[in-house]
Amino acid sequence: MIAKKDVKFLERYVVNGETMAILPFWQARNLYGKIIEIHKELFVKMKPAKIIDLSCRYYGSSLKGRKIGTKELVGVTHKPPIVIDPVNTIYFFPTASPTKPYCTWFSHAHISSFKKVEHDRTCIQFINEQTLTLDISHTSFGNQFYRTAQLRTVVSSRIEEEQRKMNMLLFPNGQKSFIYEQIIRDLNKGN
Repeated sequence: MIAKKDVKFLERYVVNGETMAILPFWQARNLYGKIIEIHKELFVKMKPAKIIDLSCRYYGSSLKGRKIGTKELVGVTHKPPIVIDPVNTIYFFPTASPTKPYCTWFSHAHISSFKKVEHDRTCIQFINEQTLTLDISHTSFGNQFYRTAQLRTVVSSRIEEEQRKMNMLLFPNGQKSFIYEQIIRDLNKGN
């Protein structure tokens, strides 16, 4: 456990592929963000929802815009999961309303499992085998996790469909493999 007086804060933080969770962290009656990455923990002088909003803006939208997108794609309006960056498949979901100070955000891709523990709490295991136990029911956490999976499926299928359309425009007669083979032959000739 880190002593609160020893905490060094970043001024800002953008969610990335290493980010597993963003938790609320209180110091001197101020709400900040505690970032759990795969190999380290960081502290940021921003509220968790502000970190999420800044991250969405970094990738070309906003938290509000991503919420609207989630509503349009999967119909979820209460505690909606969001896609922060569809290209790098960064999807997060909140454990409560983002306006609540105790709201924690999780990266869908970094959760390997979760289970119910005593006192209606949930233990989350990350892909790096680190665990975190929160005051959230197993059912509520599971709903958030599976809503995020639904969002990921819809977004990835739309991206794949657009890629298929683009391939059909670029390679109308299935010439893709021939062109790729020719490129590889040309590259190998140079060696």
